[in-house]
Amino acid sequence: MKKYLSLLLVVFAGFAFILPDKKPTIFLIGDSTCANKPLENNPERGWGQLFPNFFTNEVEIQNHAMNGRSTKSFITEHRWDTVMSRLKAGDFVMIQFGHNDEKIDKPEVGAPAHTVYKENLIRFINDVRSKGATPVLITPVMRRSFDSTGKFVDSHGDYPGVVKEVGAQMNVPVIDLHQSSEALILKEGFENSKRFFLHIPPYHFKDAKAKEDNTHFSEYGAASMASLVCQAIKDQNLPMVKYLAPSDFKEKYAFELPKIYTPHFKKDTFNILNYGAVADGMTLNSVAINKTIEACAAKGGGVVRVPRGSFVTGPIIMKSNINLHLDKGALILYTSDFNQYPLVASTFEGVDAARCQSPFTAENLENIAITGDGIINGNGFYWRPIGKDKLTESQWKAHQRIYGGVLNEAKKTWYSSEKALKGSLTNNIGKLAGGKTLQDFADIKDYLRPNMIRIFQCKNILIEGVTFENSPAWTTHINASEHITIKNLTVKNPWFGANTDALDLESCKNVLLEDSHFDTGDDGICIKSGRDAEGRKRGLPTKDVIVRNCVVYHAHGGFVIGSEMSGGANNMFVSNCTFIGTDIGLRFKTTRGRGGMVENIYVNNINMKDIAAEAILFDMYYMAKDPVVLAGEKREPPVVEMKPVDETTPQFQNFYFRNITCNGAAKGILVRGIPEMHIKNILIENAILQADEGIDIQEASNITLNNITMMSKNTNPVMYVLNSDNITLNNLKYKDSAEVLAMVQGDRTKAVSILNTDVTKAKQKLKAGFGVTDAVVSWAVPQPAIETKKKKKK
Repeated sequence: MKKYLSLLLVVFAGFAFILPDKKPTIFLIGDSTCANKPLENNPERGWGQLFPNFFTNEVEIQNHAMNGRSTKSFITEHRWDTVMSRLKAGDFVMIQFGHNDEKIDKPEVGAPAHTVYKENLIRFINDVRSKGATPVLITPVMRRSFDSTGKFVDSHGDYPGVVKEVGAQMNVPVIDLHQSSEALILKEGFENSKRFFLHIPPYHFKDAKAKEDNTHFSEYGAASMASLVCQAIKDQNLPMVKYLAPSDFKEKYAFELPKIYTPHFKKDTFNILNYGAVADGMTLNSVAINKTIEACAAKGGGVVRVPRGSFVTGPIIMKSNINLHLDKGALILYTSDFNQYPLVASTFEGVDAARCQSPFTAENLENIAITGDGIINGNGFYWRPIGKDKLTESQWKAHQRIYGGVLNEAKKTWYSSEKALKGSLTNNIGKLAGGKTLQDFADIKDYLRPNMIRIFQCKNILIEGVTFENSPAWTTHINASEHITIKNLTVKNPWFGANTDALDLESCKNVLLEDSHFDTGDDGICIKSGRDAEGRKRGLPTKDVIVRNCVVYHAHGGFVIGSEMSGGANNMFVSNCTFIGTDIGLRFKTTRGRGGMVENIYVNNINMKDIAAEAILFDMYYMAKDPVVLAGEKREPPVVEMKPVDETTPQFQNFYFRNITCNGAAKGILVRGIPEMHIKNILIENAILQADEGIDIQEASNITLNNITMMSKNTNPVMYVLNSDNITLNNLKYKDSAEVLAMVQGDRTKAVSILNTDVTKAKQKLKAGFGVTDAVVSWAVPQPAIETKKKKKK
């Protein structure tokens, strides 16, 4: 028995030598600005509470920061002893105090900057080093403080300077959160910087009291401050940089993605039934619903409740601090009476235009929401023109019987009225230019269909849970707005619904779109920023947008930028989306005359099925036509000519796409720039595409296709390159017995590289022409293995 026990001890001892070391720990010590806070019914967060979100599980983070503590009280209360008892070699201690040390009149916490405070910092450093761990000093995070003239005031006195002095003296890294948080507050300005802190009206949370706290953080503020600390870790290349969590995008850490503020609302609820609304599907409820909204706003905001039932209404005018909440089973049905929608000054397709009043309008507001499980129906069948070729014969007759209207001269297109038909013949979208007024468009009013949801120049927007359907034109148009959260939104329009974009984000910033579903007649998720001279004059790009976990069914494009992008678009992060049955999957479109820079677009994990045209499209020859060529329709390729570069020249650059699949498309990839402004700097990596045709690159520079499987039916060629340079194709897999691997043309083509690709599968690896010689293309391909036979010994 003793023999077996000895053997077991030896075995366990052996395992002890190969057990992995305990992972390192980052300890946070500090005050309430860093501390963890209760989660339930409490809007306050410390930056240390959000800090772990930006690190991998290869490091443990322990937040020992505590409300009201200073360097002095943290020691006297033996909190530092607790940290020291857990600290081990290889750990890190991040030290941020100052807010409470400044309270010299309170002896239990007060620590003069140049004596006790400094001495305590030195003690922390020496103690940490004695354990073989690494100290990091952090200057106290800034309070939000402006004087009566609007000038920013620093209230921390000498304390930040002492932190830097000790850091230099002791050779310890210093993260200057004092400076970086001040810069962030100043960037946002007097009003918008309140989002970082606790500016809360009464009755929003369990604690009914109002708050104006310029020291402690909202969740958005805490995440923003934690990101500043992470940015400093990255910039200084501190040892814990290796534990920063990656995002879904290889070029970015998680902390580098945009932050979006989500509004909250007073708990008071106003039921529209109490203000005269009738749920009979017939009574016009415009007055009752708007009266409810006005009553709620007069009381400081809250929830306007739409209960189960069918409520017909005209335009709804939103107010600030209102959450329009639709219960399950609630239906808001916009009336088909066009007289309820007067002509108003609005925008359409990127320009100022006369349009019929939107069914839902929010202008120059803040803190607004549409939430719940109900449905908003725009009654769009009464508004939208429709071609006879879109319907069966019985549907065509039924449409005229139900919706009335008139036909055009050819009897091929239905319009809602004579005014709508007349408008179609003018080819005028109601543009308010050249002295035109609303009255000038009265005779074509019905042609100027409203966007169903119009949100213009608003801040702090939430749309969650609801369904929008049957829109007269664009469904959800959010313009010149910021801090927008859209979750679990469903948009449903008929596949033939003209101009029924599901979601248009125009000149917006800080947007989160997630877990939403779209099925529509025009573009699905569309990014815009104004059109031509008007868009360039506004100069408001759409930027800092996150799109994730969304599904787009029928649409002209799944994720789209353009064509009205004259103000620019940048910093888009699209991941984990599915496009099924869209005309184009990833669609980036523009044309000469637009101007605008589209750059820094990151895409990862996209799955596509049954794409009618291109899976991935970059096109600078957008023609404002259906992306799918109709039966019998002939489209000539654009005339290629070099034009001067000016402010009207559009630009596409810096696109990073990874992990994309497409099961069925007309073409895998089309990149089509213009001679005077190539599309530049595109990386597509790890893509598996099944399509009728393969890869087409024209007028482009610095295009890298890495680890691509391109299974195209037409292999003559698999890849086509025209007047492009620095094109790299690495590790391409393609169909056996392909006709031509690469066709390269154009006297401006140069530096095409084909690497790590089996060229023996193609009948012809290169077809060069129109100014291209074989020397333009370089090859670095795997060589077949040479078999050698061993000589037999005699």
